[in-house]
Amino acid sequence: MRALSENLRRRSIRLPAYDYSQAGAYFVTICTLNRECLFGKVMDGKVQLNPFGCVVEEEWLKTAELRPCIELGTSVVMPNHFHGIIVINDECRGTARRAPTVSRFGKPVAGALSTVIRSFKSAVTKRINDLRRTPGNVVWQRNYYEHIIRNEDDWKKIHDYIVYNPEKWMVDAENPDRINRKLGL
Repeated sequence: MRALSENLRRRSIRLPAYDYSQAGAYFVTICTLNRECLFGKVMDGKVQLNPFGCVVEEEWLKTAELRPCIELGTSVVMPNHFHGIIVINDECRGTARRAPTVSRFGKPVAGALSTVIRSFKSAVTKRINDLRRTPGNVVWQRNYYEHIIRNEDDWKKIHDYIVYNPEKWMVDAENPDRINRKLGL
């Protein structure tokens, strides 16, 4: 019964009629479970990755190596989240036109954004759990944020947001050190 109620509460944040396997550029943000600072720290506006953060970076770069229809734009691994730009090329579709595809739980669509992100999160989780010898532990929050990049101005704003994210860490609402300082801890 509990699983049923969780599924009823869980709603998609995706655009309902949008085909996330079509060619396009996407901005994604993926957060760690409970916003735990698992991947390193920010010192003087620069990210200092620990071994887990290096895993995230390596697996993100592998995403394009493993999928020829994927290109990667700007990205950054932050202590408790990840930002990246991912481009799905027309090659994912081949030459034949096909009906819009919708990824559903248990029915991934090859080349769709959700399938790529699911594979990335899974690979990172497995490697981190192997490193810390904690099989089955959860690394990531359940979902991820995505934004369809619509034009060059949009791309530039997102690129700048990603590049300057480490410099803004000390005022970031998701930075636990900032929250603790506000609380006097």
